Amino acid sequence: MALSSRRDAPQPPDFSFLKRLARDQLIYLLEQLPGKKDLFIEADLMSPLDRIANVSTLKQHEVDKLYKLENKPIVSTCNQLCFLIRPRIQTVKWIAEIVNTDKAAGRLRGYKIIFCPQKFYACEIVLEEQGVYGDVSTDEWAFYLLPLDDDIISLELPEIFRDNFLEGNQRWITTASKSLHLLNSLYGPFLKVYGIGRSAKMTYDMWRDLVEDGEQKTQQPEIGNVFLIDRDVDFVTPLCSQVVYEGLVDDTFRIKCGSVEFSPEVSSSDKSVKVMLNSQDKVFSEIRNEHFSNVFGFLSQKARNLQTAYDKRCGMDIKQMKNFVSQELKGLKQEHRLLSLHIGASESIMKKKTKQDFQELLKTEHSLLEGFEIRECITYIEEHINRQVSMIDSLRLLCLLSLTENGLLPKDYRSLKAQYLQSYGTEHLLTFANLRQLGLLVEQNPGETLTAMESKVGKLVNDRTAGKLTDAFSSLAKKSNFRALSKKLALVPKSGEEYDLRTPRDMAYIFSGAYIPLSCKLIEQVLERGGWTGLEEVTRLLNGNEFVATGSSEEVKPRSDSQNTILVMFLGGCTYSEISALRFLGKERGYRFIIVTTAITNSARLLEALLDRKT
Repeated sequence: MALSSRRDAPQPPDFSFLKRLARDQLIYLLEQLPGKKDLFIEADLMSPLDRIANVSTLKQHEVDKLYKLENKPIVSTCNQLCFLIRPRIQTVKWIAEIVNTDKAAGRLRGYKIIFCPQKFYACEIVLEEQGVYGDVSTDEWAFYLLPLDDDIISLELPEIFRDNFLEGNQRWITTASKSLHLLNSLYGPFLKVYGIGRSAKMTYDMWRDLVEDGEQKTQQPEIGNVFLIDRDVDFVTPLCSQVVYEGLVDDTFRIKCGSVEFSPEVSSSDKSVKVMLNSQDKVFSEIRNEHFSNVFGFLSQKARNLQTAYDKRCGMDIKQMKNFVSQELKGLKQEHRLLSLHIGASESIMKKKTKQDFQELLKTEHSLLEGFEIRECITYIEEHINRQVSMIDSLRLLCLLSLTENGLLPKDYRSLKAQYLQSYGTEHLLTFANLRQLGLLVEQNPGETLTAMESKVGKLVNDRTAGKLTDAFSSLAKKSNFRALSKKLALVPKSGEEYDLRTPRDMAYIFSGAYIPLSCKLIEQVLERGGWTGLEEVTRLLNGNEFVATGSSEEVKPRSDSQNTILVMFLGGCTYSEISALRFLGKERGYRFIIVTTAITNSARLLEALLDRKT
C-alpha cells in the first residue's frame, strides 16, 4: 500500500475518556430536573449525542420521550420539558414562545434549557426580553470534543467558519480555547505551541489565560507539540477535488459525525445502511488514505483473500470446523459485509465521476495550480457554468481560478460573474460579496496592487509600525499570493515528471501528484525547523500572525514518544485530504498526528456556508 512506514509512530492517547466525561456531565444536568421529562434535541446535536449517550441511557435518567426540535408547536403532554440546543437566538425565541403559550393557557410546567457547548449572554437577554427569564432554568453542557476516530477529534461546529471568518464574530474563540485547555489538562502539558492566523493567536492567548488561572499539576505529557492553523491561511486546499477514498466518500455520500449512510444502490438491498467509518473497519482502514486509482485493486485482492479463507473449510474434520465457526467465521462474515459495501460505494463513486467528466475537471484544476493554459481553463469554467453542471462546482472553479491567479482581470471577473448570475440566479449577488470579503473571488486592481505597496512599506519601515501597516493593507484587500507561496514552498511538483501513485514520494499524492496542500506543508516546515525561522517571507505573504511559544511553565521531562505526538487544530474546518496528507507525513517521519478540527469540511460545505441563502 501507499503508506510505507520509515519508523514506528507512537500510539495515540486514549480519547475515549472524552466521551465518558461528556456523557457523565449530560447525565448530571438531566438529573438536575428530577422526575419524568421530554427532551427536545436540536437537529445538528442528534448525531453527536448518539455517539455519546444512546436512547436507553437517556431513558434510565427519566427522559420519557425524545423529539427533534423543529421550531413548530409541540405536542408534548409531559409536565417537564428539557431543551438541548446550540446557543442560537432564533431557537431561544421559539422556546420562549412555548413558555408564554403555556402561561396564557394556565398550564404550569418545568422548563430547562441546556446550551451546548456554552451559553451566550445574548440568549439570556432574549429570555429576559420575552418575559420568561424567571420561568426557565439554564445550564451548559460543556461538550467540546467528539472523538471520531483514534486520531480525529471534532468540535462539530461548522458555523465557526462563517461566524468567525466572514462575519468577524469571535464568540467561538472561547470554545476553541476551552477545548484546547481540556486536552492540555487530560493529555498535557504541551511542550511547544506553533500557530499561524489571527484566530489561532487569539485562541492561544485565551488558552494561556486559562492555564495561568487554573490549578497547575505535574504529569507526564502524552501530547508533545501543538499546531494551531486558521482555515483562511489556506483556502486553495479545500477547494481542490478530493481523490483519496475517504474524501471521495465524503463528497459523494456526506460523512456525518464519523458515519455514512449508503443508499440501497450501494448496499444491494431494499434499504439504506448506516456504517461507522473508522479504524475498527478493517477494510476501510486500509483504503481510506489511498488514491482512488489504487482502491479497486486492493478490494479485488481482499476479495480473493477472503475466498481463500472461506475455502479452508473444505477437508476440515469436526474439531477443526468447530474452531473455525467459533473463532473465524463471524469475523470473516463481518469483513465480507464491509468489503461488499466498499465495493458498492466505489462503483457508485466511479459512475458519478464518469458522468461528470471528472478527468477533464481534474485536468483543469491541475492547470490552474500549475499556472498553465489559463485561457483554456476560463473557457472550461464558462462551459461548466453555461451548461449548469453544478452551482457549487462552478463557484468552486471560479474561486480556485481567483486564488491561484491572485485575482481575476476586471474583464474576466465581470464576464464570469454575469454568466454565473444568468445561469444560477441574480439572488447570488450577495454570495459574490461574501466571496470578495473573504478574498476567495476578487477582481485585480489596475496598476500597482496593495500587496506590492505593502512589500515596499515593509522594506522601508523596520519596526512595529510595519506590522500595523501590513494589517491595515490586509484589511483593505485580501490577496492569496498563491504563486509566490507555491514557488517558495515547492507546492506544485515539476510538470512532466512521472508520479507513482502506488508508492508516493510526498504528500502531493492526495491530489494525484499535482499539489502539496499548503496547510500541511507549513506544518512540515515548521516542525523541521522548530519554529518559523527561515520562513519569514512565507509568513509575510500569509499576512503574518505566526507565533511559537513554550506550551507550559512546568518543568516536565517528556517521554520520547510524546515529543513525536503532534496535535494539529484547524480553526474553521479541515478536509479528509489534509488528514490523509498528515497521516502520510507521520508515517514518513515517525510522527503521530492528532487532528482536532472545528468541523470536517470540503469544498461544498465551505461554499454552502457562504451562499446568500445562509444569511
